[in-house]
Amino acid sequence: MSLYANTFNALELTELFSDRYAVATLLKVEAELAKAQASEGIIPEAAAKIIADCCVVDAIDINSLKTDVVLGGNVAIPLVKQLTKIIKNRDFEASKYVHLGATSQDIIDTATILTIKDYLEWMEAKLKALQEVLVQTTKDHAETIMIGRTLLQQAKPMTFGVKTAGWLESCSRNLSRLGHLKENLYSIQLGGAVGSGNAHITTGVQEKMAYALGLQSAFPWQSQRDSLNEFASFLGIVSGSLGKMAKDISLLMQTEVAEVFEGAAEGKGGSSTMPHKRNPVSCALILGNAIRTPGLVATMLSAMPQEHERSAGHWHAEWETLSTLMQLTAGALEKSVDLITNLEVDKKRMLQNIEITNGLIYAEKVSLQLSKSIGKMQAHESVKKACHLAMQQQKHLKEVVQEMHPQLENLDALFLAENAIGNSVEWVEKVLKKYNTEFDN
Repeated sequence: MSLYANTFNALELTELFSDRYAVATLLKVEAELAKAQASEGIIPEAAAKIIADCCVVDAIDINSLKTDVVLGGNVAIPLVKQLTKIIKNRDFEASKYVHLGATSQDIIDTATILTIKDYLEWMEAKLKALQEVLVQTTKDHAETIMIGRTLLQQAKPMTFGVKTAGWLESCSRNLSRLGHLKENLYSIQLGGAVGSGNAHITTGVQEKMAYALGLQSAFPWQSQRDSLNEFASFLGIVSGSLGKMAKDISLLMQTEVAEVFEGAAEGKGGSSTMPHKRNPVSCALILGNAIRTPGLVATMLSAMPQEHERSAGHWHAEWETLSTLMQLTAGALEKSVDLITNLEVDKKRMLQNIEITNGLIYAEKVSLQLSKSIGKMQAHESVKKACHLAMQQQKHLKEVVQEMHPQLENLDALFLAENAIGNSVEWVEKVLKKYNTEFDN
């Protein structure tokens, strides 16, 4: 484990990505293969029971296994050797039926899918937790007025609820994607040497093994990696969505903005040299993961055009790539739930920041009102000129507009933030209704 493993990865999934878990999952596949073959009358029931009884992770020398992977080219080869030796010491006859008719990729790919299944159960729960806190945050700030920003410049007022509703909708779409993903992904890989089966790997064996593992029986996909890459791409999208949220929050935490803050905690966000600093450390870690994941997704996609029935290198390139991608995405998700749960919002500062442009942010609203009397193009040019004058003369835009267009009625109302937020409250209300959340006016 690296020095930064706990920094970037999800602590809750430490066991899932451990060597012990990986070996236990491979052994589970070997055990269910033997039992499925026994139920089809291909191997003796007694042999299957002995094989299953010996598929215990504590019986495997994991350190030796890791060393021997280099010689075998994949983990299944030295694992089967160790397992066969263990079974032979107990029952020589039973040892003849270990891994019968299967190939290494059958075991490794199926174990990978089992790991992904456990991983996605955790991820689904975490995404739902994030969705829940985003619903509450959006409800709390449906009418919290702030400045909207485009191209990093102040644009026009909106509500903070509009921003958080965008995060919420993204999270919900990821939950929907996850649901669709399972349909194609949760399938065993079991086809023998070239994916054509054999006397020991039959349709019956496939179906019984898949059922026992809680997966679907499927046509062999050992060199068709589309479903696995759909999963990898999904992880890239989730990471990017979380990164977007962290990017927004980190920008809102800038000293000059100071509208939103990560939750305070003892020792969190400090600087080694500047005592006054409150750094966006959670955002930085989420973004760090989000920056790394696209390259990993690209590696997975690059490994798709595999040669014939088993690839030399492309399949191998997936192993660590996919594991790292899963861990980084999980780490970003775990931190995002904490980030939103403990988010601090400074409503007063949001209102203060609206005023720093001396009314320029209301230019669009003034232009629309003025267009009713002089036309759209003329109004646009006139208000544009008024904005330049306001900046040159360091005046409030309302004062300049009043001088240029004294006939304009209800001018004060045009410069009220609450009158310039468009459909913010209405649209947030519409989003919240989808989550059966009662909106309080």
